[in-house]
Amino acid sequence: MWVGHSSMYKRTPSRDNSNMEDMEENSDLLDIGLDKGTSNPSLMLSLPHVLVATISSFLFGYHLGVVNEPLESISVDLGFRGNTLAEGLVVSICLGGALIGCLLSGWIADGVGRRRAFQLCALPMIIGASMSAATNNLFGMLVGRLFVGTGLGLGPPVASLYVTEVSPAFVRGTFGAFIQIATCLGLMGALFIGIPVKEISGWWRVCFWVSTIPAAILAAAMVFCAESPHWLYKQGRTAEAEAEFERLLGVSEAKFAMSELSKVDRGDDTDTVKLSELLHGRHSKDIANVCIGIANLAGSIVSMGLMDKLGRKVLLFWSFFGMAIAMILQATGATSLVSNVGAQYFSVGGMLLFVLTFALGAGPVPGLLLPEIFPSRIRAKAMAVCMSVHWVINFFVGLLFLRLLEKLGPQLLYSMFAIFCIMAVTFVKRNVVETKGKSLHEIEIALLPQD
Repeated sequence: MWVGHSSMYKRTPSRDNSNMEDMEENSDLLDIGLDKGTSNPSLMLSLPHVLVATISSFLFGYHLGVVNEPLESISVDLGFRGNTLAEGLVVSICLGGALIGCLLSGWIADGVGRRRAFQLCALPMIIGASMSAATNNLFGMLVGRLFVGTGLGLGPPVASLYVTEVSPAFVRGTFGAFIQIATCLGLMGALFIGIPVKEISGWWRVCFWVSTIPAAILAAAMVFCAESPHWLYKQGRTAEAEAEFERLLGVSEAKFAMSELSKVDRGDDTDTVKLSELLHGRHSKDIANVCIGIANLAGSIVSMGLMDKLGRKVLLFWSFFGMAIAMILQATGATSLVSNVGAQYFSVGGMLLFVLTFALGAGPVPGLLLPEIFPSRIRAKAMAVCMSVHWVINFFVGLLFLRLLEKLGPQLLYSMFAIFCIMAVTFVKRNVVETKGKSLHEIEIALLPQD
């Protein structure tokens, strides 16, 4: 999924002559790169815009974890205690809503722009969280969670697009890691806010009300953020695109960025995309949750520093390798070869290693790499399809994991997971391209078929 087939990038025959002319011009530009110009622009210009965009990722993490601790209290107060199907729906219906939002994200982002897409993502999260907080029955909770899910599905693809399109090339990897860090912070925030739920009656309602605050901040702050110059240029609003580049990169870099952008988008006038183009003990539990959150956050912070130094491919390779080792530890802990105490160490150690190595690469890198390798013409819609596949798989993993664990047993199941990770290591080694430090124009040129 991370590497586009070369046929995706082939231009129509009528443009072959212009492409040959471009290749001569590009030979001088390949040593420079988009958003670099003669010197690296100040990252402080684009940083505030990126930070606002990552609020959507914070909300994503928060809502994924907000029902973990309060679920028992919610089931008691809303009258479905002991109904495992209802409890499962409260957790998973959010993922169903996320699939809907994700499927629509590309068309929304291309139709109304990245900024308004963020605002549209915040709206159902405000409405849905308010409904969940105020409801007195299961139906209201489910409808609220479904609304929240649509916002969650819309936010991450748009955040990946926005961060990719507004960040200078030399820090794009670092800024891309902010998305994963914000998700971790949101998840940890939900876990910490949920701690008093057993001592304070009705505290779960506070957990939902709190989430409306960052959602409202996201909607309001986007009014003052820059629109994606790439989107503005595609709409024919060239002067506005250049003005936004000046806000994001500085006046001295804007002209160069515009000249690069004109070459990236040449031949991408049509917005019609065929689907075939896109498819080519109580306290110990709290401590365990906190440790997993810390491992996730630590891995994300480390990846932020390494993304633009080691590169995307290296992080992906070692991330999947570490995840394979973690699954082997889990499978070993489930055998009769180790004692009960040893099994606990293998299990906990394997889980922490899995979360840590996932956060180092497999978590943050795909969200950055995907919008980098897709050409501008199909970037938003291709992201929508890829993230939708992610949500479908996520849904079925959450739905079937316990069933598979019961039928297959932990040793066989975790061994299968380890094999999948090893397959991913092989795939990354053989197929994934490195995009570190390259402009979007350079990446697209590198992925063009060599005639």
